[in-house]
Amino acid sequence: MICLCLSCSISTAPAFAQSLCDEMWAERNAIYFDAGYCFKTARAKAAFGDNADCRYETLADVPLTARNRPDIAEIQQRERKSGCPR
Repeated sequence: MICLCLSCSISTAPAFAQSLCDEMWAERNAIYFDAGYCFKTARAKAAFGDNADCRYETLADVPLTARNRPDIAEIQQRERKSGCPR
């Protein structure tokens, strides 16, 4: 019985970690979306739309607020610690 529970927790760990990575990815990119970034990847376009209202082609040009910058840095730090793909 104990072995069964251990195998369940081991098999669900990668899915749980991927879910956390997906949530952090969405959280970080929602900030960029709100600021007018034009997404380039199919994944981001599927999540945030077809760039109809975007204004900035490069991340460096996106006007982030004083609050956005540390929020993005903190999310990226959590992504690195969690081993999320880049």
